[in-house]
Amino acid sequence: MPNWLLYTLITLAAYVGMEFMAWFTHKFVMHGFLWKWHEDHHLPKHEKEGFFEKNDRFFLVFAIPSMICYITGSLTVHFWVLFVGVGISLYGLTYFLIHDVYIHRRFSWFKQLDGSYSRAILRAHGAHHAKRTKEEGESFGLLVVDPKFFKKRSRKEDDALIKNNVD
Repeated sequence: MPNWLLYTLITLAAYVGMEFMAWFTHKFVMHGFLWKWHEDHHLPKHEKEGFFEKNDRFFLVFAIPSMICYITGSLTVHFWVLFVGVGISLYGLTYFLIHDVYIHRRFSWFKQLDGSYSRAILRAHGAHHAKRTKEEGESFGLLVVDPKFFKKRSRKEDDALIKNNVD
């Protein structure tokens, strides 16, 4: 197998694996023992102070394994580990663009998309944010969306659910 193909597959595997890691961490760590870091992310905007949230610490938590992979892959004979770091980084970029830019509109870089998948992501995350406590949560992932969120709703019901993301 050519090296470029192997490294591409490793990058893709790390990227896909990060969706599971994000789901697991969100459900059992953020809504578990590190709820104090994540809690402010579930507060309405008018209850927050400043631009940053305690929840933003998780970007650093996920960046550390990626940095370790970059260093290990660059400084040892295990060059393939570098591409695990690339996959983690690419997922982090995707997460930032979808979660912080598109869903929560922390930056106004692009307007709302209106495809069935993008609306399902908004609905799923809106359902997640409808709960303000660490218990009774749903939709902990980002890219893998429960099929129930693809179902058409009335515009009023859809807007109410999606509004949970930006309030």
